[in-house]
Amino acid sequence: MNREKKVVIDDVAKLAGVSKTTISRYLNGKFEYMSENTRKKISRAIEELDYRPNNIARSLKSNKSKLIGVVIADLTNPFSSLIIKGIGDGCKVRGYNMVIVNSDNDKTKEEEYIKSLLDQRVEGFIVNSTGYNEELLIDIKDKGTPVVMLDRILREDKFDSVTSNNYEMTSETINYLIDVGFNSLCFFTQGIKKISPRKEREQAFVDVCNKRLDKSNFSVCVIDCEREVNLEVEICKFLSNYSGKKAIFAVNGVVLLKILCSIEKLSKKIPDDVGICGYDNWGWASLIPPGITTIAQPSYDMGFEAAKILIDRIENGNIEELVHEKLKAKLEIRGSTVLLNIST
Repeated sequence: MNREKKVVIDDVAKLAGVSKTTISRYLNGKFEYMSENTRKKISRAIEELDYRPNNIARSLKSNKSKLIGVVIADLTNPFSSLIIKGIGDGCKVRGYNMVIVNSDNDKTKEEEYIKSLLDQRVEGFIVNSTGYNEELLIDIKDKGTPVVMLDRILREDKFDSVTSNNYEMTSETINYLIDVGFNSLCFFTQGIKKISPRKEREQAFVDVCNKRLDKSNFSVCVIDCEREVNLEVEICKFLSNYSGKKAIFAVNGVVLLKILCSIEKLSKKIPDDVGICGYDNWGWASLIPPGITTIAQPSYDMGFEAAKILIDRIENGNIEELVHEKLKAKLEIRGSTVLLNIST
């Protein structure tokens, strides 16, 4: 056969000695009434001819694109890389592909990308949301395209969701800090707005501190990670205005890394001058002396589970009750919160 000529389904059918209809059924995973011998012949023919089906034509004919739209708030965040890998693996085992867009935490970009993905005939959405565009997503879901919220949750009465146990893990971590001797705490966060994990983590911090510390011994500091000088100023304010053993809790890995850089510039010692801990157990956390205490999220598992839930919806319809998965994170204790002398 002339390999410069594009291989088409007729060529595969001829080499395998079966009809085009049988090849089409094979490609769509419909193996009922198809013998094992026939399946092997088709597989060998596809491999020998290096045949790649025209997915666009197939999707137009079947009205199934096998595409998942994945809307991510911040692709530069390593957390996003892990959930995308989980989504990708979850899609692969079910025969789906994903189209990834980055909203850059911008609600207008998010809206535009969602509408663009609809034009590309995606069969469903996994959305790591800015917290806005709720009505648009509800409208999309009500018109028959399933939506799964990932990490950042909107309306639990409207959408399936996958997240981690943010409130419980933050509570556990703040209780741990107080138990080991830290008695002045500050919660450093980016703007919370409508971002549900940040809201849950702040609420847990405040709830535990209200129960166990004097109100003058804890605070919440909202920062702009792009303004490093201001971050250093806020850290200095906390260290100067509070007494006793002080610790900073970072809302996520981005904030945690920025704080560590500022602590280094300020020549402060961890944990002697200030204890440090926070969310996201990225690779560097165990390498930076004295080892940084972190909360390890099941990021990959969250992505994989979101893909499973969405594809189940696509293939089985929206009959079942909404699914809300809350996966468990884990506290990894390291030297940054270990006090050898807890006297104040």
